[in-house]
Amino acid sequence: MSAELSLSDRQTRILDYIINYLGEHKIPPSIRDIGRAVGISSTSVVNYNLTKLQEMGLIERMPEVSRGLSVNFDQLDQGSPADLAGALLATGMTNGLIRVPVLGHIQAGAPVDVPDVRTWETAEEWVQLTAGMFGDPAKLFALRVQGDSMKDASVLDGDIVILHYQESANNGDMVAAWLDGDDETTLKYLHKRGDTVELRPANDDYQPIVRPADKVRINGKVVSVIRYMN
Repeated sequence: MSAELSLSDRQTRILDYIINYLGEHKIPPSIRDIGRAVGISSTSVVNYNLTKLQEMGLIERMPEVSRGLSVNFDQLDQGSPADLAGALLATGMTNGLIRVPVLGHIQAGAPVDVPDVRTWETAEEWVQLTAGMFGDPAKLFALRVQGDSMKDASVLDGDIVILHYQESANNGDMVAAWLDGDDETTLKYLHKRGDTVELRPANDDYQPIVRPADKVRINGKVVSVIRYMN
């Protein structure tokens, strides 16, 4: 993709919506679907922006076919325009797969700092998953595990955990939790106890981490674990 290629905010939102719609429904959206989603009442204006995306090589259109719209994922994979939103980068699908950013390491043991989970565009590593398995792909991110405090939950040193970005979770969920004051993130089981939060390991060699509830911030819930065999 040419480095000079630039999308307007409206075109970015249209492309983002098309990709998310494809991921959820497995078919392209209609012109009216797109208009409603991005706040355009005129179908001619939607068509104008779709034509621009087609001229950039980002989509293909078949006017004689109902919902005759497809995304050129190979073109997207060659490099997205600089102003394309981070959420769009995180939802790029190829042949039924989604690309999920690996945003650093997380300690399954003593907590360590990790990058802000919302800055998808900083990712230097990605993993591919089957589309539709974990809900909205724009809210998925991955972290590489260091340490063995979760080994009895089959989360081992070197594994990659896939997380759904969310700011709350239920007791017993495995979460990435940010500890205010410590300025660190750790991977543990969540247990709320009144005004405190207990973050429990899955290894008897480690002690739970107990903090005031207002000093613990949930960054995401673990939805899957990937292990690469040597």
